[in-house]
Amino acid sequence: MNSRPPTPINVPPPRTWDARLARRLVTPLVNTWVTPNHLTTLRLLIGLAGALCLAHGEFAWANAGAFLIVLSNFVDHTDGELARIGGKSSRIGHFYDLACDALVTVMLFVGMGIGVGAAHVGGLKVAPGVLGAVAGVAVALIFFLRMRIEEMAGKAGTKQASVGGFETEDVLYLLPIVTLTSVVMPFVVVASIGAPLFAVWVVIDYWRVARRAARPAPVAAKASETSQMWASE
Repeated sequence: MNSRPPTPINVPPPRTWDARLARRLVTPLVNTWVTPNHLTTLRLLIGLAGALCLAHGEFAWANAGAFLIVLSNFVDHTDGELARIGGKSSRIGHFYDLACDALVTVMLFVGMGIGVGAAHVGGLKVAPGVLGAVAGVAVALIFFLRMRIEEMAGKAGTKQASVGGFETEDVLYLLPIVTLTSVVMPFVVVASIGAPLFAVWVVIDYWRVARRAARPAPVAAKASETSQMWASE
């Protein structure tokens, strides 16, 4: 007797190439004990291992760390795809995924900054580790504000730009080029400037969405909005 339930067929295909590959890989896991949270935890562990490797600062360690960060970025797509095609989505799992995304990204920049400092690269008045921390904190703020925007405006409010099957976050796939060409220091410096500037833009976007959400809603939709706000607290 075969009681294996079919994979949902009403799930639209992913927009990006890595998400499509991730869906193919996790499809056999739909009816197993593996949950999206397991894959999120795997992504977290790989990402933290990559950040620790980057913090060593040596060429071989840095490249190993970059490879692990790329792998972690790919695994990050597997939990969402398993949740979608397996009907295993949950609010807790969603926030756990966002928290892991933020932590890995923060530790990535901090690790790179520490690694640059460990390599005794001079010429900066500010310690590279501090620059990495600045970039990491800015990224953490961006993740937090995007989460709040998603709560107010829905997932469409935080939808990333996609061109040719690639999203903005896919720039992390280029990280091995940074380590292989030994331009980690300039990368950290640029990130310490660019990330806070982008955070300012996200703050403005958050302010716009918050103002829009605060406008009086029709009576028919007000009850639904109140229920949604209560659920998000």
